[in-house]
Order: sequence, then structure tokens, then C-alpha cells
Amino acid sequence: MLKPNNAWKWYFDEVGESLMLDLGQEMVFRVAIEKKHLIPDAFIESPFSVDDASLFQTYSEAVSVLGLSGPRKAELILNAVAAKRFHKPLLPKSWFFQGQEVQISPEIGQIVELKTEHGSEAFLVIENAGTASLCMHASESPLALTDTKQMRFCEAIKVMNDRLSTYQQQYDSGSGHYALVG
Repeated sequence: MLKPNNAWKWYFDEVGESLMLDLGQEMVFRVAIEKKHLIPDAFIESPFSVDDASLFQTYSEAVSVLGLSGPRKAELILNAVAAKRFHKPLLPKSWFFQGQEVQISPEIGQIVELKTEHGSEAFLVIENAGTASLCMHASESPLALTDTKQMRFCEAIKVMNDRLSTYQQQYDSGSGHYALVG
């Protein structure tokens, strides 16, 4: 797994029109956030900060429960850190998701579940603004929001907290999903 260090730096690649993270040793990470969703600070070169490293650790601990490969977990974590620091504020789009009877107030880095009429998937809570949370899709399979719209891996969305439910860890044995009990 990657370990943050003070040589890492954020920069915007004008040719590729993407926010990048230089990880040193000739490794570069391309952030999944579209240019139009970036705040102005994303276009200025800056170091990977102590706050970024702290978030990296928080998100790393959270995603350990997900059934993703090491590289996919790293991708999710780095995209979440970038979203927390550089994503433009979003308005909630809660109408895609079903309301929940049991209300939760998620912590930053918590894995939650969001349900649509088409299915449910795991999401990483990037930040909680009190009544709504910025969440990142943490499942490799796309989540259908409508008949024509899907969320992809590492895509961010803001939703009201009354749509979030506690994540039930699942295992795929090839013949179905099983929830952890006990």
C-alpha cells in the first residue's frame, strides 16, 4: 500500500486537463474529478499536506473492509483525498436514493450504503456537512440511479444524511452475496 510522504505534490496537467498527484519515483496518479468540478486551488501546484496525509490514513482504515484489490483501494483513497480538498461544493441530489427509517450521522471516512430502486452500493463518506454528506462511490460495479444514469467507481455525490444506511459488509463467493453476522 502507498505511504504518503512530503515529496508528493498536486498539480494540474494542462495537456490532459486533469488534476494529478506526483508520487515520486516516476509514479503519477490521475484524479478522477472532471476539470469543471475543480476549485481554483486545484490549478496551482501544491504539496500533499499534513491534512491530506491525515485524511489518507482515515480513508485507508475505512476502505479496509471493502472487497477491493490493493490498487483499487489506493485509487479510491487518493480520489477521496482529492475530492475533500479540490472538489467544488455540490448541492444534494438525494432524489436518486431511498430514504431510511434509521437516521445515521456518519463520520468522515465511514463506509455507508446508498439504495436506489435499481440496487445498492457502498460509498465512502468524504465529509459530513451536518444534514448532508459528500460521498464517493466505493464499488467497482456501476450503480444505476435511473434507467439511463449510472454512478461509476470514485464518482462523488452529495446526499442528505436521511438517505444513508449502515454498510453491511458483503462477500461474493460466485454464487451470491452474504452479509457478515455477529
